Amino acid sequence: MTAGPASLPFADPHAVRSYAETSARLVPGLAHMHRMAGLLLAERVPADGHVLVLGAGGGLELKAMAEMQPRWRFDGVDPSPEMLARARTALGPLGARVNLHQGYIQDAPIGPFDGATCLLTLHFLPAPERLRTLMEIHRRLAPGAPLVVAHHSFPHAGADMDRWLARFAAFADASGGPATNTAAMKERLPVLSPDEDVALLRGAGFSDIELFYAAFTFKGWVCTRS
Repeated sequence: MTAGPASLPFADPHAVRSYAETSARLVPGLAHMHRMAGLLLAERVPADGHVLVLGAGGGLELKAMAEMQPRWRFDGVDPSPEMLARARTALGPLGARVNLHQGYIQDAPIGPFDGATCLLTLHFLPAPERLRTLMEIHRRLAPGAPLVVAHHSFPHAGADMDRWLARFAAFADASGGPATNTAAMKERLPVLSPDEDVALLRGAGFSDIELFYAAFTFKGWVCTRS
């Protein structure tokens, strides 16, 4: 679940070891979101389908979907070797159906894939790079294949941004998560608004864009490769 410069903290052994627990405390309904992503993909991905998972480090969504769909095969891509090692451990025997690749979307197999996910990853990327990434995912999908994305997406100007970041920090605190530096998030996270995110999905060639997940600062969409 990492991409770009923000993946660098996942070279830290403590961050890698605590990733699953920390993510569950920062992202409302994380496990449910993974299951929802699997269910949405299953509407179009065949029983023996092949799924691309971008930002696969940690292996949480890979494990959830592999358990849900015993005949799906997966290619997972992530820039952090430490997080990929964590994914291998998390997957255990399920890893026999998963090929893991260190790198970014350009390092992913060309496919065509029957579906794809990109969870908790795109919010690390500035809009131009985000669009290029979505276009590369689109290029690797079969016509009509679904894509599920979820990441930080909220108003990013003035008091609106401050209010949503404060809500995110309050949730993390109430869940026993780590202290949240909202000033650093505000400075470093190239967050987009939901309208801007939808526009990028359209610009990359996706259609039938539907919101399926909304939890404070996080939003998730399912869409179709036109």
